[in-house]
Amino acid sequence: MENAPAIEAVLADVGSRLRRVRSERNVTLTELAAATGISKSTLSRLEAGQRRPSLELLLPIAQAHQVPLDELVGAPEVGDPRIRFTPEKRHGRTVFPLTRQPGGLQAWKVIIPPEHKEPELRTHEGYEWLYVLSGEMRLILADHDITMLPGEVAEFDTRLPHWFGPAGDEPVEILSVLGKEGERIHVRAAPRRKANRS
Repeated sequence: MENAPAIEAVLADVGSRLRRVRSERNVTLTELAAATGISKSTLSRLEAGQRRPSLELLLPIAQAHQVPLDELVGAPEVGDPRIRFTPEKRHGRTVFPLTRQPGGLQAWKVIIPPEHKEPELRTHEGYEWLYVLSGEMRLILADHDITMLPGEVAEFDTRLPHWFGPAGDEPVEILSVLGKEGERIHVRAAPRRKANRS
């Protein structure tokens, strides 16, 4: 493989990067072992270059140090990550694509102007997640007809008849994530703290 030497060179530098990051944070091997669940001897061998780094080892270390994985690996610089898609007009709606990879979850920002016509419900394969950024959104889903405010989220199986648009005479701006193969959004959040009761 042509890239093998380059990959080996990157892996060879991982040990010194691990040692440097840990040193900068004044963390001992014992403390890092407790935080990651990785034995102290394994961590020591990683830093000395005697153990080949793997994602299984590097991910918990990156999480413990709260640094991006590529800071530990020293991955080569990538191109500009910003997505510069030109907005599109679809059925009177302004659509900003936010993903560019084919397949999987697809995301858009959508600005929908007021529509003075009867909503046309439709169905298709997939699972959709909607987040209201601004304005008020009307969502018709099967037998439900609800109004959503900024910050509210809805998710549903798109095989159910549905339509969404402005709830009144002002535009609504939303984020839409669609999994055409039925993929769902998994939201992870810290548990809500209980208020102290006097």
